[in-house]
Amino acid sequence: MLLQALLIALWAGFCGIEQIDFLETMHRPIVSGLVIGLILGDLQTGLVTGGILELMYMGLMPLAGAQPPNVVIGAVVGISIAILSKGSLNPEAASAISYPFALLAQIMVTLIFTVFTPLMHKADEMAEKLDIRGLEILNLSQLVVRFILWGVISFLVVYFGADKLAGMVDAFPAKLIDGFKVAGGMMPAIGFGILLNIMLKKDYIPFLIVGFIFSAYLHLDTLAIALLGVSIAMYDLYILGSKPVVEKEENYDDGI
Repeated sequence: MLLQALLIALWAGFCGIEQIDFLETMHRPIVSGLVIGLILGDLQTGLVTGGILELMYMGLMPLAGAQPPNVVIGAVVGISIAILSKGSLNPEAASAISYPFALLAQIMVTLIFTVFTPLMHKADEMAEKLDIRGLEILNLSQLVVRFILWGVISFLVVYFGADKLAGMVDAFPAKLIDGFKVAGGMMPAIGFGILLNIMLKKDYIPFLIVGFIFSAYLHLDTLAIALLGVSIAMYDLYILGSKPVVEKEENYDDGI
């Protein structure tokens, strides 16, 4: 378990940097599900839990100082608990249990930003003095802090916490476990709701209704509906998007 915890810690540290500085989506839960599943020897549970967490956090994107519950720590904890519980917790329940850890990491990210804020003035002074080396060290320092912090948290949770937490599951009342399952099943819908609140336009409402019909009444699985959505998007991009745009004549009689 020591080697596995170290590997997961290295992955979490990398994701902590990639989330803010590289932005190549390597930190997303669906990718962590693959990596952690391989490390812990249960790829299927890792991918399923990562997929559920991906839906949960789909609409929660960090924007400067506005930090949502941290997807990196939430994914590491949720996926690790789901695998180490060895079936005692299903992926939905493990995802619900991981959410408080994501909230704690959210607070820590805000604290890191607060601590580093005064250093901006120091960076301005270095820039005026052409202290390139100092600027490099200052910029790299926050990468190192995030790498160490996320790595240490993930190591402690996996090595000392996740396995023991998974072992305590059997002592939980059945109703409590059922509650975690229900909450975990609702969270993907909340993630979708947050995303739709941001990007939904009246032009997209017909597609939303069609997708709902296919899911609720025709009982198609998620992959089939996703492939249908991709087909519509490709049609819109390659067929409708290739048509010349007709510019409307504008009336400037009012002087505007």
